[in-house]
Amino acid sequence: MTALTLSTAGAATLRADALVVGVAKGPKGPVVAAGAEAVDKAYDGKLAAVLEALGASGAESEITKLPAPAGLKVPVVLAVGLGSLPEKDESFDEEVLRRAAGAAARALHGSKKAAFALPLDDASAVTAVAEGALLGAYAFTAYQGGEKKGSGKNEGPKQPLAEVALLGAKPRDKEHKAAVERATVVATEVNIARDLVNTPPNDLTPEAFAAVASATAKEHGIKVQVLDEKALVKGGYGGIMGVGKGSENPPRLVKLSYTHAKAEKTLAFVGKGITYDSGGISLKPAGHNETMKCDMAGAAAVFASVVAAAKLGLQVNVTGWLALAENMPSGSAVKPGDVLRMYSGKTVEVLNTDAEGRLVLGDALTKASEDAPDAIVDVATLTGAMVLALGNRTFAVMANDDAFRTSIHEIAEEVGEASWPMPLPADLRKSMDSPTADIANMGERMGSGLLAGLFLQEFVGEGITWAHLDIAGPAFHEGAPYGYTPKGGTGSAVRTLVRLAERTATGDLG
Repeated sequence: MTALTLSTAGAATLRADALVVGVAKGPKGPVVAAGAEAVDKAYDGKLAAVLEALGASGAESEITKLPAPAGLKVPVVLAVGLGSLPEKDESFDEEVLRRAAGAAARALHGSKKAAFALPLDDASAVTAVAEGALLGAYAFTAYQGGEKKGSGKNEGPKQPLAEVALLGAKPRDKEHKAAVERATVVATEVNIARDLVNTPPNDLTPEAFAAVASATAKEHGIKVQVLDEKALVKGGYGGIMGVGKGSENPPRLVKLSYTHAKAEKTLAFVGKGITYDSGGISLKPAGHNETMKCDMAGAAAVFASVVAAAKLGLQVNVTGWLALAENMPSGSAVKPGDVLRMYSGKTVEVLNTDAEGRLVLGDALTKASEDAPDAIVDVATLTGAMVLALGNRTFAVMANDDAFRTSIHEIAEEVGEASWPMPLPADLRKSMDSPTADIANMGERMGSGLLAGLFLQEFVGEGITWAHLDIAGPAFHEGAPYGYTPKGGTGSAVRTLVRLAERTATGDLG
């Protein structure tokens, strides 16, 4: 993890490998942003002109590197675009700062230390820049760096930026100090979720995931309960066992319980944890299997969020449920037409074995409901339909309570995670009627992402407020990195869940 500090040093005196400054789009060309006054002075007040001559416009996350003048203690100045200059008396948007800091950190992979002299008007800006830098510095290198045969040399990739010094903040200010501490916790857990998503499925089996979660949770005083395949069979968890029985790697259901002595509210987070999804007997077509190690991103987000709540000492009880299974085709795999008896007692006719996430979540939602939490939020890479509807960067929010759905949407936007509220049309439910069982795991094709939410709603305890986050689009990024978002696992929904827990702890939930 990249180290992050608040520095009292001036931009002209701090020694580092690079100095990061902000540049905005002004009415007549690029404008040097606040925080870089000393740097601009070192260029004789001509930094904006130099940047413009190099083609910089100040567009969001645009990167321009230039050699530092003699008056600075760094060899390189990196200017990162902040977009349009804010109106008078307004500040740069937090997400703009977060992405800019992330883009700068990515551009400095291989460097040991960088000073960030971006606009820090308040503690919120400190949080945004700190988070962006730590998230942008992320790289998954666990499986790289082996010695090339016969060369005797390590062929490893560039390592992430090792240290970030934030200039312009106030190390002795309680709010600024708390902002950095919170940003460090949240970014660390987002990056851990990314690591889990990026880990190859031959190493991250349900059992291995459960072991990682157990070991980490115990370090932070979180209670852990792991149900193995024998306990799942005995307990009647037909959904989880049905999905997992086609694999040599048996399923697990993990319960993580963080409690606070003064907590008045309890949240339950439920995560889909399909550590590899082949589609089962309803095998996925060629070209759709290669990224299916990411189908446990919901469980990764839940795990990371519970740990973050514990690290932050939030005054709320948070329970995390990781529904872990591997969906594989074999002679023992569930078949289209099979009927499973879920933990709730409800029977499900399996029409498509690739609609498996809702089966493991159904059992976990019923189990989570037994504790009567104040609210349940499930997180899942559940449907391709939601990717078609909302694209690759936005997750869907469905709920059985309109106000709760609105609150989660607003929280997600606040922390920089794109989301969109979606309905649960009651008329779609009839298409899941089965002549054989209580319900089928598939219905009509049109609106199938919403239909999946309706299926999950069937397994939520009566009277419990519930929301469903379908993160199928943003959980795994296959394109070029941008802002603080890397290629591969993104850690989607972690920041939203953590902020939801914070809001619940303070009673500030609309």
